[in-house]
Amino acid sequence: MEQVPTRRRQRLAQTLIDELKKQIESGALAVGDRLPTEPQLEAQFDVSRTVVREAIAELRASGLVTPVQGKGMFVTEALGNTILAPLTPTEIQSIPQTLEMIEFRIAVEAEAAAIAAYRRSAQQESDIRTANQYLAAKVEAGEATIDADFAFHEAVARAANNRHFIDTLHRFGARSIPRSQFPTLPDTESQKYLAKVVSEHQLILEAISDQDPDAARQAMRDHLAGSQKRYRQLAR
Repeated sequence: MEQVPTRRRQRLAQTLIDELKKQIESGALAVGDRLPTEPQLEAQFDVSRTVVREAIAELRASGLVTPVQGKGMFVTEALGNTILAPLTPTEIQSIPQTLEMIEFRIAVEAEAAAIAAYRRSAQQESDIRTANQYLAAKVEAGEATIDADFAFHEAVARAANNRHFIDTLHRFGARSIPRSQFPTLPDTESQKYLAKVVSEHQLILEAISDQDPDAARQAMRDHLAGSQKRYRQLAR
């Protein structure tokens, strides 16, 4: 099969995202409804499976859908129900603004990790583990990692069992992962750098698994502070 050029694929994915959002907004797809399967979406919109998966990953990162093991993707939130509107690309596409975001994320996500350490369920712990394994597999395969990276942070926020953490994270979306805004910067997708991200995530996971709030807080703080330091150096 002929590969679809990246820009065209992104346009097709955005078209599918917009259509599914319209269906959610209109109630055609209500909270609790299952999304059509990947093959059904491929046939309905005449797009590739890659396009379908990119669209679903974006909807998941936005908090509109969530997977249920063995059953598919389900609508979890109606458009307009979130407290904060998503940030626009121009709001975050600069290094100074990225640094501000990371600073804010440290305050929010470090505490979310600490709370997750003593509130998480066994299933939520498993979800965090699965998210990091998925990221590691993406790194190993040399595939795009932005959505997988965000999914890990999303899983940690959910495990805090406080909707305000997940609402805040969804306002940022996958664009809050700094390298998503600066794809041309050196080493943003290098195996070495991404392997370090996976290792740092593993430390967060282990602290949450051990139900050690202090260690979880520090592991998340160290992880995000490392990113903060890197972008400060780039800003000089």
